[in-house]
Amino acid sequence: MLVINADDLGRSRAETKAALDCFLKGRITCATAMVFMEDSERAADLAKEHGLDVGLHLNLDQNYNGRAPAPAAGEAHRRVARFLASGKLARLIYHPLLGRQFRDVFQSQMDEFVRLYGAAPSHIDGHHHQHLCLNMVLGEVLPKGAKVRRNFSFEPGEKSFLNRAVRRFIDRRLARHHRLTDYFFTLEEALQRKHLDRIARLAKSAEVELETHPAKPAEYSWLLSEECGAMTRGLEMVPYASL
Repeated sequence: MLVINADDLGRSRAETKAALDCFLKGRITCATAMVFMEDSERAADLAKEHGLDVGLHLNLDQNYNGRAPAPAAGEAHRRVARFLASGKLARLIYHPLLGRQFRDVFQSQMDEFVRLYGAAPSHIDGHHHQHLCLNMVLGEVLPKGAKVRRNFSFEPGEKSFLNRAVRRFIDRRLARHHRLTDYFFTLEEALQRKHLDRIARLAKSAEVELETHPAKPAEYSWLLSEECGAMTRGLEMVPYASL
């Protein structure tokens, strides 16, 4: 099975348009939406109109520029964002004094998603993959039973042993309470590394998620190309809601 998920729905009009173009042409199967952003409300209306399966693209580190949350939730978001921006390794540090703030940010975005879409998200991932930071994982912030994006899948030798060990630890923690796909790749890197044949082979016998950002010209062009059509032909392409 192959899930092709477009991130950043609702962050801007351009990102919403690119994702919907690809969905209407059958080149993505689902999307994850940001809330409290400039195009969040319009994106929700369009997604519902066209039957797009949508999850929550949890935003822990980018300033809101749309409808404002309650003041306390806005302050919690600012504190979490400052912490995550404090250094490259911040996501691998558990900050015990921010536990409530991480929960408040998640809950405010979840509530806003339900307000916009009229239902809970079909799945959850994170902007810049910050849903995998230790405060989210060790704090068990995400709802039990939710379908959640895992870490990137790498072959031995592609990353250091320590890097792969940390990713395995986080994925195992997630798998205790959440539904994960078997593999996860990003289209941008797959195009650069020419890994698309490998992804197609894996998708014939396993559940594979391929992340894309259709607003990026190279990814948009590939998604609408005959090469994409040829690669996905014969594969079972499904949204997260079908997993």
